Amino acid sequence: MALLRGLLLALALGVPLPAAGDACERADTTPVHELAGQGVERRAPEGRVRVEGVVTGVFPGEEGLDGFFIRGTEPAPDGLPSGLFVYAPELEPAQRERIEPGRRLLLTGKAAEHRGRPQLAWLARVRGCGKAPVAAHEIAWPPPDPGRLEGVHVRLATPMVVTGNRELRRYGSLALTPRRRAFRPTNFRPGLGPADPALGGQRLRLDDGSYRSRPEPIPYLDADGTRRVGSRVRRLTGVLTRAFGAWRLHPTEAPAFEAANPRPDSLPEPAAGTVRVAALNTGGYFLTLGERGAADRAGLARQRAKLVAAAGRLRADILVLEEMENRPAAPSDWVEHLAAATGEPWRLARGGDPGDDAIRVSLAYRADRVEPATDVARDARPVHHRPPVVAGFRPVSGGAPFGVAGIHFKSKGDCPEAGQIDRGQGCWNERRTEQAEALNGFLEAWRQGRGRGMPVLIAGDLNAYGGEEPARTLAAAGRVDLLAEHVPWRDRYTYVYRGEAGYLDHLQAGPELAERVAAVHTYPINADEPRFLRYDADDPAHVAEDAFRAADHDPVAVDLSVAN
Repeated sequence: MALLRGLLLALALGVPLPAAGDACERADTTPVHELAGQGVERRAPEGRVRVEGVVTGVFPGEEGLDGFFIRGTEPAPDGLPSGLFVYAPELEPAQRERIEPGRRLLLTGKAAEHRGRPQLAWLARVRGCGKAPVAAHEIAWPPPDPGRLEGVHVRLATPMVVTGNRELRRYGSLALTPRRRAFRPTNFRPGLGPADPALGGQRLRLDDGSYRSRPEPIPYLDADGTRRVGSRVRRLTGVLTRAFGAWRLHPTEAPAFEAANPRPDSLPEPAAGTVRVAALNTGGYFLTLGERGAADRAGLARQRAKLVAAAGRLRADILVLEEMENRPAAPSDWVEHLAAATGEPWRLARGGDPGDDAIRVSLAYRADRVEPATDVARDARPVHHRPPVVAGFRPVSGGAPFGVAGIHFKSKGDCPEAGQIDRGQGCWNERRTEQAEALNGFLEAWRQGRGRGMPVLIAGDLNAYGGEEPARTLAAAGRVDLLAEHVPWRDRYTYVYRGEAGYLDHLQAGPELAERVAAVHTYPINADEPRFLRYDADDPAHVAEDAFRAADHDPVAVDLSVAN
């Protein structure tokens, strides 16, 4: 009766039974689940052991994992399948030919461990025992106990989404989360986002069957040579393992991606009777080569081409330009190239003290669409690293003037050892909050003086997410967060950091100007794209002179009614 129950359980789990005429002796074999510690206490006998298993995934040689995975020919005591990695870097050609998915093998080697993972190594003999079906064990992600499935051949029933692609070029891997991308928890304020903003769940690395660096060709790319964050992948099949601090799936079947977040077309032209203001992070546009921008003339040409292409797609009338080299020639050069490429009369709004930081914020405008209504002012007080810039503009076609304030607050990087360390909102949060308070006072004084009470739009890089203190400080002064007001929470991001999306780039306006908002746009051309598409990639063969990955932040834009 016990034998019958075992046979029925094996059939239900898809575990192959011994074939008629099986040539392998089964005496004195150690079950896979005992060596792996799956469903039982792990057993690590000394000396050589014999193990019988079915090959589930083969990743040979230095270009792979130097081995293969097997599944036990019988279920573990807990009723689940077993799995084990077999380290086999020096197999003879005749032995290697026997190792293919679905092949039953009798292996003689030693029980070993690598970085805490059990494995079979130092193979002395590989004997073929026929073939058997390779049936993956279906799971939802994350399973209750991922550790129990280490080395097991699985199929994910849960739809997965690419939440990070930072390591695609370097290691051939993508970060996945179940059902939706992950967001930075501080991206949302109460009432302005989902109840659980930390969406995404436990991560899984879709690896490429190798731990080598810089794989060529780069895996998982689409027809455009990219793999965007937000892409979906369904029913992944492969071997689950944990390495380098993350759960990984080495696929045994080619993943099927869905372009759930395709590259966007150009923004539509602003509707009649509106003016479009956009903020564009240039990612460090430096004419001085070898500084923070391009290393050489070829890199500068690529950077310029990508940024000009991005700006052309925005179809803006006023541009807030961030991370320009802090000398007059840099913004002038870029605006001249933009005008030449688009055939539009772009001008640079000049004036004010830009401070002594390496980068500055600049304002540019289309002279056929808007004209200056005030001179340019900057708040050069020491609290600001990059002095905010503000100027008034008036639609050429007639209408009420308004001010545009371009900002770029202190970044979250270069963390100190003490003081303003990361306490949940990134390093230097107190400094950014002080800058927001200073900006509130500066703009109010400007409105009562040069601005003559005109409403002001704040646009640019706050380096703070929507729910963090600097953003709340601006809102406390009566401003409306236009992205939170007009953009669905799933699209409310301009930046992806360590697989978490959020918006560091803001559009905020007082109530009077907020009533004139006709449309708000995030334009995802950068944050979702892999880093190896940047102008300064070490392999320019992958870099196209297009708008995608022109910088690391996505542009944002707002269309304002010109009504009097």
